[in-house]
Amino acid sequence: MARTSRVRRPNAELAAGAGDARAARLDEILAAATRVFCAKSYRRAQMADVATEMGVSPGTLYNYVEGKEALFHLLIERGFGRGAAAPPQATFPVPAPSPGATLELLERRLRDEFSMPKLEAALARRRPTDPRAELAGVVRELYDAIAEKREGIVLLERSALDWPEVAALFYLGVRRDLLGRLERFLVRRMEQGLLRRVPDAAAAARFVNETIAWFAMHRHGDRDSRDISDAAAEETVVDLLVAAFARE
Repeated sequence: MARTSRVRRPNAELAAGAGDARAARLDEILAAATRVFCAKSYRRAQMADVATEMGVSPGTLYNYVEGKEALFHLLIERGFGRGAAAPPQATFPVPAPSPGATLELLERRLRDEFSMPKLEAALARRRPTDPRAELAGVVRELYDAIAEKREGIVLLERSALDWPEVAALFYLGVRRDLLGRLERFLVRRMEQGLLRRVPDAAAAARFVNETIAWFAMHRHGDRDSRDISDAAAEETVVDLLVAAFARE
């Protein structure tokens, strides 16, 4: 009886296949960790909670990460769980970060993700040729930033409840700075007569930010708003905010 020959795959190919499978599994773990951290906050969540969310034993997770410190660090590294892709993971289990490394990474990420170049350009511009288009660009830029990072923002908001250092970076750093820049932009254009004056510019900046945040982020948790498409929500917010401030 003739012996059937077996095709042997090169070791590199086998290793690549195994690596792809482990990377895919790690992505599933990170998605589960995002859901758990967003629901409970980072400090209240346990690895067992992530395992339960995935339907696996806690021991399975430790084949991929050393603990929830490594999970949280990876989520920040990959852009708060959405968006930017991270380089392939070379080491398993992923080691825990060194003390202070996650907060340093988070500070850099927040600075990069919410740099708001259109808002900065508007602040540097003496006088726009089209105030409505300028305002629309600023509103749309903020909307897109929040919509893209909405899971990560919820993650940070929950974690900030019992992690003071995260609260300081997110609320006292990024959000306060953003509100300040929005207020300066509105005040300048109002003083130039290009936007309609309102009773309080600080309240107006907060109104812009909170309106965008609800439709770009919190809308997804509201059962009565799930039929509103992402495109319809964004276009409506941009249209109404521009109409609220633009002069006839």
